[in-house]
Amino acid sequence: MATKAYVKFSTPADVQAKALQVIEAAKAANGCRKGTNEATKAIERGEAKLVIIAEDVDPEEIVMHLPAICTERAIAFLYVSSKKDLGLAAGLKVGTAAVAVTNAGSADSILKDLVSKYVPGKQEKS
Repeated sequence: MATKAYVKFSTPADVQAKALQVIEAAKAANGCRKGTNEATKAIERGEAKLVIIAEDVDPEEIVMHLPAICTERAIAFLYVSSKKDLGLAAGLKVGTAAVAVTNAGSADSILKDLVSKYVPGKQEKS
C-alpha cells in the first residue's frame, strides 16, 4: 500500500503498541478525545498531550490537517497502522481516524516517554 500524503514518518510497531496502551489508560482516566473533530478541538484548546493518527484513513483529507496543527502547537503526534485498532483502544466498536490524549492516568510515564520522542521536529523521517 502506498504511503498516504499526511503520514510524515513511520512509527515502529513497538511504539504503536505503547501508544495504544496509553489510549486504553487514558480512556479509563477520562482523558481520551475520540475522532478527528474532538482531537482537533483538544489541540486548538491546548489540552492534547499526544495525538495518535491512523494511517489507513480514506479520504486522506479527513486527517490531513492534524500533523500541521500539531507541529504548529508543538504537540507530539504519531501514527498507528489501523483505525480499527485505534477505535478499539479508545473503547469504540468502530474504527476512528484520530485520538487525542489529554490525561493518561496510570500510563503517564509511558506518555511522557512518547511525548519526548515524538514532539514535532524529533521524528525520524522515512
